[in-house]
Amino acid sequence: MPNLKEVRNRISSTQSTQQITKAMKLVSATKLRKAQDAITKMRPYAEKLTEILVNLGDSARDDDNLKDYFQYREPKNALVVVVSSDRGLCGAFNSNVIKATRRLVSEYKEAGVEAELMFIGKKAYEQFKQAEIKTDTSNMAHLLTIDAESTFEIAESIINRFKGGEFDEVRVIYNEFKNAATQIVKAEKLLPVEMEKFGDSDDNAMSNDYIFEPGKAEILYDLVPRAVKTQLFKACLDSQASEHGARMVAMDKATENAGELIEKLKLQYNQARQAAITGEILEIVGGAAALEA
Repeated sequence: MPNLKEVRNRISSTQSTQQITKAMKLVSATKLRKAQDAITKMRPYAEKLTEILVNLGDSARDDDNLKDYFQYREPKNALVVVVSSDRGLCGAFNSNVIKATRRLVSEYKEAGVEAELMFIGKKAYEQFKQAEIKTDTSNMAHLLTIDAESTFEIAESIINRFKGGEFDEVRVIYNEFKNAATQIVKAEKLLPVEMEKFGDSDDNAMSNDYIFEPGKAEILYDLVPRAVKTQLFKACLDSQASEHGARMVAMDKATENAGELIEKLKLQYNQARQAAITGEILEIVGGAAALEA
């Protein structure tokens, strides 16, 4: 049985850890509220953008200048944008994204497609930097500092490379925020744009008879790349909210586990203390008996 000093030191150390995890939980909860507000406000904009694309769907399919965005090409080269966190201590948040990335890269390899990885967030990059997978670090960004402007710049670079023929397909892997305790790993296709996911403009309930100025084609030249950029920015906002939710839950569980450990250590301390007192009493009684003899 460990001595009393060792148990006291462990209790003190565990209490300090519990204070840290509790503070991290509170910080994550505060950040989660802000990140949740951001993604909640983003979704109506994305939905309205979808509504406009539904109404412009036919023109998008027919315009020769927009075919680069929609035309399917047999995949030979693919870009995978991996969105992870810059910090740890958030449960399985990063490992789930890394597993999904490995799985997608493996599927590409089996299909004879060469995959290249681009990173937003350093945790995934740290896992793949030594792997035999082509990586692009020229546009690497940190999720801690990502904003609309920097995300749109990254998306613009991706669009230019796709239109230039460097890639036949672009996907983004990230954690979609559902609630603080639930994150869903998504592997969405950014390019080519699949108009089918916006619905059929003839049958969809959102389709309306609008008058477009200056014209449908002119609007689409700006709207389609904006839709791609918005999709990437939404993925980053989802990932931020998911990260804070995952960290809050992980730190809450760590705080709870620390409390249980402290209780066990206190019980162990009391048992060791009682054993020491009992031993001293036995020594006194034994000494007294020896003197009487």
